[in-house]
Amino acid sequence: MCKNYFAVASMLMLTTACSQGEVSFRSDVNPILQANCAVCHSRGGVGYAKSGFSVASYSDVMKGTRYGRVIIPGSSVSSTLVRLIKHQADPSINMPKEYTVIEHEHRQYILPGANARSLSSHDTELIANWVDQGAKNN
Repeated sequence: MCKNYFAVASMLMLTTACSQGEVSFRSDVNPILQANCAVCHSRGGVGYAKSGFSVASYSDVMKGTRYGRVIIPGSSVSSTLVRLIKHQADPSINMPKEYTVIEHEHRQYILPGANARSLSSHDTELIANWVDQGAKNN
């Protein structure tokens, strides 16, 4: 029993140590936002028109929506963005939404529905860790 306890304790410490590495906005978080959110949450996008939330830059992300901040540095639990991407909010506002991107004459168009979108648990945890670490512009 003692042997198993130490094996489990060692595994937990290793997992905790690995998850405690500093998460970078520039190289970790921003690529996720650009690949999954920018299509709607940039100027001219449907999500931007509805909420005023843009992922075009760090300062835009930190500014939040026209209704208020979506990130509370140091608290992923209190951050609306994290709750939305972890699908812990009302299903009508969880992110990313279902959408299809079509290309016509070298332009992309977004149509509602058809393809369900969600971030991987790795990506959502990475963003949550970044927020918990202070949501730095690093």
